[in-house]
Amino acid sequence: MIKWIILAIFVISAMYIQNRGKVRHSFYRQFFDHSTLLAPINFLMYLFSKVPNQPYIETQYFHDLKILDENWEMIRDEAQALYERGGIKASSSYDDLGFNSFFKTGWKRFYLKWYDSAHPSAAELCPKTTELLKTLPSIKAAMFTELAPDSRLVRHRDPYAGSLRYHLGLITPNDDRCFIDVDGQRYSWRDGESVVFDETYIHYAENKTEQNRIIFFADVERPLKTRLMQKFNRWFGRNVMTAASSPNVTEDQTGGLNKVFGTVYQARLKAKALKKTNRKLYYFLKWFLMLGIFFLIFVRPYVF
Repeated sequence: MIKWIILAIFVISAMYIQNRGKVRHSFYRQFFDHSTLLAPINFLMYLFSKVPNQPYIETQYFHDLKILDENWEMIRDEAQALYERGGIKASSSYDDLGFNSFFKTGWKRFYLKWYDSAHPSAAELCPKTTELLKTLPSIKAAMFTELAPDSRLVRHRDPYAGSLRYHLGLITPNDDRCFIDVDGQRYSWRDGESVVFDETYIHYAENKTEQNRIIFFADVERPLKTRLMQKFNRWFGRNVMTAASSPNVTEDQTGGLNKVFGTVYQARLKAKALKKTNRKLYYFLKWFLMLGIFFLIFVRPYVF
């Protein structure tokens, strides 16, 4: 009985995630999306959220972030110096579970902070920005990100709703052709201007200009209504999100999930190769695996 209750909670939560917002994935895409795996936890985040459940969030809820806006030129200068030495880049190996798919379409990054993991390279190369981040405990992760000319990010929703996304324009085309679209609403970056949005709505980004785009990108802890949920959110960040840490250089920490990801992704590459040569067999095996797991968890105990 307990297993079926858990299954019911999971299904209801997943259906809520699927139908949240105006823009939606197909059922098939959402079924296999990583956000479905965290659907019950995300449902609690939305239920106890202090901020409105909407694509863009007014900055009035985040007074502590004003210091970033006020110091945007200093942050920009460190980002510019880092870019000129080639520090903002795609991962050279499969050690970035969260953003691996983005590297294929021109997106690059440099981690300044990632939950409780260590990035000595950030303190060395961007000392002023990392010192500023130490005064802002609500920021759980931060990085510089680049979206090169004529590049894009595919439609996706981020897996975990315990944070909200802050973008600060540093070196941008200042052009409406360089934008992010969150649940069908577009925002175009401008130098020195910031925006906060809920990254668990489906979103994508494009730079259709001939100029580069570099922004400061941060995950800000979602304000929650109860201390219990705040404690749970912080526990999840320390124990799960930290495990997704990816290094800038070899001296930085690589989280446990990314260590496993490097191995698991080799199987994923073989699956992609099979998809190219035999799509029917690929989809048969994919659904067979999913239904097999379901059978072993929920049906087998009652059969045997």
